[in-house]
Amino acid sequence: MTTMKTMTTKKTTATAALLAGALIALAGCASMRGGSADCPADARDLPLESLYGQWEARFDNLPAVAVVQLGKHPDYDGVRGTITRNGANAAKATVAQLAGDVDDEGALSIDESQDGRAISGVWSGKLQTGSCGREFRGTWRNAADESTHPFVLSKTAPPASQEGKKQ
Repeated sequence: MTTMKTMTTKKTTATAALLAGALIALAGCASMRGGSADCPADARDLPLESLYGQWEARFDNLPAVAVVQLGKHPDYDGVRGTITRNGANAAKATVAQLAGDVDDEGALSIDESQDGRAISGVWSGKLQTGSCGREFRGTWRNAADESTHPFVLSKTAPPASQEGKKQ
């Protein structure tokens, strides 16, 4: 026979277990976006300065590497820079201009221009969890033929003014 005291204890234990489970679930949801201050899991949590510096870009999982240099955009809270493709072969090297920012969904969005006027490509990439702001993966769209190509953008060096400082 179950006593009133036993029933109350069981209800209290069940309530405590439910509360503990809810707190664990809420903590998990909170950490899904934030990560830690040293290693954010979402690009919206990155300081803009962490995008500055040299990156390497790989497209379509090919071994060829393009060099991306990003710095502060002079006109808005974003980045501006260049991408050099075929840099190992001076005769075939091409340099395009880049400008972008992190959008409201946390994607790194960059417009690319071969001539400084018309958009020739559009980048949209997500920060990779655990990369601590050093790797984005996404899709590059060629404006000329609307083809899309997967890319990986990996940080290789901080800006010259940040050499030796923690990134």
